[in-house]
Amino acid sequence: MTTTFPTSERPKSRVRQPNAVVLSYSELLKSVKAEGLLERRVGFYITLFASLVLLMAATWFGFALIGDSWFQLLIAAAVGVLCTQLSFLAHEAGHRQIFASRRANDWTARILATSVAGMSYSWWEQKHGAHHNHPNVISKDPDIATGAIAFHTEGAATRQGRFSFLTRKQGWFFFPLLFLVGLGLQIDSVKFVFRRAKVTHRWVELPILLVRLSLLPVLAFTFLPLGMAFAFIGVQLAVFGFYMGASFAPNHKGMPVLPADSRVDFFSRQVLTSRNISGGRFMDILLGGLNRQAEHHLFPDMARPQLDKAAKIVREYCKKHQVPYTETTLLQSYGIIVRYLNEVGLAAGRHFECPMATVTRRF
Repeated sequence: MTTTFPTSERPKSRVRQPNAVVLSYSELLKSVKAEGLLERRVGFYITLFASLVLLMAATWFGFALIGDSWFQLLIAAAVGVLCTQLSFLAHEAGHRQIFASRRANDWTARILATSVAGMSYSWWEQKHGAHHNHPNVISKDPDIATGAIAFHTEGAATRQGRFSFLTRKQGWFFFPLLFLVGLGLQIDSVKFVFRRAKVTHRWVELPILLVRLSLLPVLAFTFLPLGMAFAFIGVQLAVFGFYMGASFAPNHKGMPVLPADSRVDFFSRQVLTSRNISGGRFMDILLGGLNRQAEHHLFPDMARPQLDKAAKIVREYCKKHQVPYTETTLLQSYGIIVRYLNEVGLAAGRHFECPMATVTRRF
């Protein structure tokens, strides 16, 4: 890799030379490999998967026992939580964290994503791959594309008229909107697999998606009264969406955003745009390893149980090379997100200034 500079500071006539920060990633990777932290932990994932399947079976057994009762909404919430936990496994398989075989990982991720979350793995792989390559880079990271929420001032500047009030207060709307994330993921997935362009393994994903998206309504409307059936489906989708969104949001929201033409070395880009969540092993389970976001971005194929050990090494490297390493509690991260999104909304119409400019100049 080579050193990169903001446009205004790029040397015109001398050959670019690797600097200490760029070279540090190679050193870091060697240290991580020497500690055996890139080895697979298949036993951990088999145990976790078996535990989640047993819990899911127990949950549906409870559904059968409870019958016509509003306590079924607790069952719906439990199904939403377990679907999210199984989706974390699909995410890890998609990153080749579980098996040594790429094929085994891909098919595990595809089956879990389509059958549990009702999501197209092909759609997710394309979207999530772009995010990992360009985290928090405007127009390149789909996770910060302007939609209901503007995640950067360039996006907020486009909001005019009746949308301007919502944008100014968007931080307060962010978490309520997460209840719709599950529905949005499923709609986008269905649109993707039905598109005319090529879709990898379309004829595997399509029937599984249709069965998955039909099965829950069939069960609910067959065994529950009409109103309760609608409530059951709504609660399951809302809990799934909120849990997914609230798990992924702390990773990068409210962290520095890069302009589209920025050129920052891999190590700095991944660490500076990522936020870790403290809380130890409990958070590892609750957030599916997403709490070790800097390490996950630096070593995307590292198994979840290894991320904690890697974090200690990464912190030391960041301290040595004076690269900011961010870690907060989960609640603090949510507060930061709300404040950041409100600031973005209030900044609409102002001249855009890259919040990373002062940080990246020395790289």
